[in-house]
Amino acid sequence: MNMTFLRVALLAAFTFVFSASRATSAADNTPPPGFVALFNGTDLDGWKGLLASPNDNPAKRSVLPAEDRVKLQEQADENMRAHWKIEAGALVFDGKGRSLCTGKDYGDFEMFVDWKILPKGDSGIYLRGSPQVQIWEHAVGSGGLYNNKVNPSNPLKKADKPVGEWNTFRIRMVGDKVSVWLNGELVTDNVTMENYWERKKGIYPTGQIELQNHGNTLWFKNIYIREIPR
Repeated sequence: MNMTFLRVALLAAFTFVFSASRATSAADNTPPPGFVALFNGTDLDGWKGLLASPNDNPAKRSVLPAEDRVKLQEQADENMRAHWKIEAGALVFDGKGRSLCTGKDYGDFEMFVDWKILPKGDSGIYLRGSPQVQIWEHAVGSGGLYNNKVNPSNPLKKADKPVGEWNTFRIRMVGDKVSVWLNGELVTDNVTMENYWERKKGIYPTGQIELQNHGNTLWFKNIYIREIPR
């Protein structure tokens, strides 16, 4: 059998099975089999605030003295609570603070996340602490690796729903390769994600996942992850 056809068929089958699982879920923020919910729909448990610049950079965070890091994290968490709220089972960002970060670092993984933006929305999802899978209102569409310089940065197609409606990402990251499906459409196909922070180095082997935004309100829910053993 042609391997390309087999790969496409397997991906389509997985998407169908997951969609069926989502359809039978009793409520939002309830993970399908094999996945863990990163957001419980009621509070910010499991999340932390992003440290202020220049320590939003993973390389700089890694060399912070432990005492300094604890103090800076307390300040970041205070900022998080001021600008991230939960409304109707969704995370809501007011556009005035900093990114929301997982309390745990991840290596290889597959995740799902629903998101919604307003007109002129500009957001993204950082993988292993690095930018980013793009979310925005733009002619090229969302789901590209915006900060790539050498490898492809734009999505293969525009698959966004109209502004104000919920969209669903499926993101798979293995090694330095990232694939993204937006509303069931493959928009980034096994592309190398570059290291924005240290251009001469490859992407970090592990890191936090961050929900980011540029000065506008946005919403996230149904954030599920499955770690992939190496």
